[in-house]
Parts: sequence; C-alpha cells; structure tokens
Amino acid sequence: MAVLPGHPTLVPVLRDSRLWPGGAGVTALKTMTSRDVINMRALVVYESMYGNTHAIATDIAAGLRETHEVIVVPVAMATADLVAGADLLVVGGPTHMHGLSTASSRELAAKSAAKTGSGLMLEPDVAGPGLRDWLNGLADRHAALAAAFDTRLTGIPALTGRASHGIRKLLMRHGYFLIAPAESFLVSQRNSVIDGEASRARHWGTLLGAAACVAHVPAGT
Repeated sequence: MAVLPGHPTLVPVLRDSRLWPGGAGVTALKTMTSRDVINMRALVVYESMYGNTHAIATDIAAGLRETHEVIVVPVAMATADLVAGADLLVVGGPTHMHGLSTASSRELAAKSAAKTGSGLMLEPDVAGPGLRDWLNGLADRHAALAAAFDTRLTGIPALTGRASHGIRKLLMRHGYFLIAPAESFLVSQRNSVIDGEASRARHWGTLLGAAACVAHVPAGT
C-alpha cells in the first residue's frame, strides 16, 4: 500500500495499484492519461466566525482543484443537494471551548467582536446554523468519502481541544468513510492564521484529492 509523500499517516486504499507505480503518490497521479483520471467533485463546507476557518477552507480547496471540481460554501449554504452531488465532503470549523461550537460559544464570539477596539470582524453568515446542528441533520451516505479539519489556537491539543474530532465522529455516524486523519490549522492569540498554515492547507488539500482519486472503502465498513 502506497503512502502519500509528505504525510505518512495519509494512506489511501488503491482501486488499482497500477495507478500508483512505485508509491510515487501525487507525481504518479499527475502523469496519468486522461482516460485514467476520474472526474470527481469535492464540497468544502466550513463554519467561520472571524474569517480564519474560511481562509483555510479556501486554501484547502485550492489544493483539491488539482484533481477535483470544487465548491466552497459556508455551512449556511451547504444544501442537501450540494452534499449529495459531492464525491468528497471536506468539513471544518473553529475550535470553541475544546470542541465544536455551540449556540452559546457563537454568541460569545459575536459579543467579543462587538466590543470597542476588538479589531474583530464577523463573517456575514454567522447568524446561520452552526456546524454541529448541520452535521446532526446530515443525511446518511454509506461509504461516501470525507475529511475533517479545524482551526485552533497554537498549543498542545490536549489543552486547546480540536473541533475536528467531533466533526469526524459525526461524519462517521452518518456513514462517511474518512480518508485522512482529522487535521488542525493554527491561529495565533491575535486571531490570525500563523505563517505557513495557508501553504500547509493547500498541500493537505492536494493530498486529499490524490487519496480520494484512488481510494475505496474496505469491505465491511
């Protein structure tokens, strides 16, 4: 089984080992002929309060576009039709109080932005549904492909928490097969994505796209 370069824990199950000669990963995928390439669609759904998760979602989508047609939408615009039409669903949100946001944590975030001199600007769709409610209402899709990410403050994950763990569990509950470990992208105490995370998100998107193109769900999943 081939391991994707640059990410030893992202291991796809191959549809056809001939499409991954010598474990060459993304390079081999790019050298496929047009008849080998599968036309796939990815949907990136994000929740964002101050814009950081929105920015990371956009960067992930940029990487995915090497292999997929991609739509990026805030959770308020992630309709059932969009989800049903996606071969790969990528879902991410900010880490609030060690996990997924709640109505109260979203309200606190909005109040923080409203304080004089906060320097914070709310995303235009924050009044819509939160990611937790959206995931709970997601239709079951047995063996569909998915991935989860979050944004969180720099620090030890045990102290900061990771919203992506909750996202991953809810996706699995609805029958999705996660093609990669949940990923976190880091935000500074000054509420800005730290240097290097944008390029890392693009790289992660590229790896997800490559894995999705060759992955299948193991029997019994």
